[in-house]
Amino acid sequence: MDTLCFACPKLARNLMSPASQGKPILEFDYEKILTELDMTWEQFIDVCILCGCDYCDSIKGVGPVKAVSLIKKHGNIETLLQHLDTEKYPVPEDWPYKEARELFKHPDVVNTDGLELKWTAPDEEGIVAFLVGEKQFGEERVRNTLKKLKAAKGKSSQNRLESFFGAVTVKSSTTGKRKEQEKGKGKGGNGLGKKSKGVMKRK
Repeated sequence: MDTLCFACPKLARNLMSPASQGKPILEFDYEKILTELDMTWEQFIDVCILCGCDYCDSIKGVGPVKAVSLIKKHGNIETLLQHLDTEKYPVPEDWPYKEARELFKHPDVVNTDGLELKWTAPDEEGIVAFLVGEKQFGEERVRNTLKKLKAAKGKSSQNRLESFFGAVTVKSSTTGKRKEQEKGKGKGGNGLGKKSKGVMKRK
């Protein structure tokens, strides 16, 4: 989910989940999420930091609902920390939330202008030196994987995702609710339902 903090336009979840699990493919729309939460990009980043991200620990006891409430009330992490009950919600020592925010806003990326990728035979000893010598992977495991990589070379290319899933249609998660709303209106109800927060279901 951290990809949404980088303003990723669309995020798909459960795309590769086994069909036996019956999980629907969920599509998250970045712009709709900000609109329905009524937040800026910077505030959304702060919410995600409070919920927990790859760059720093979260505040114990603060989940998604509480995080949204706090940012809506105080505007940013700096202000909420001035009013937070730290006995109830202990803040991690030397919490690097500012550094995390900066990484989301200004990620360290490679300029790909003019970059040309060439697929050549892997440098086996270089890979072993890096994974085993620097990252403490098991040498036997690394070499066995390299053997599989060499054996796979020259085989037919991987099928496209469409060959597994077929034609994809998008249905809003609020479709079923609209029917209920129409029934409710006919029975004197107000027809109101919860918003989908920019989430779509794919079948």
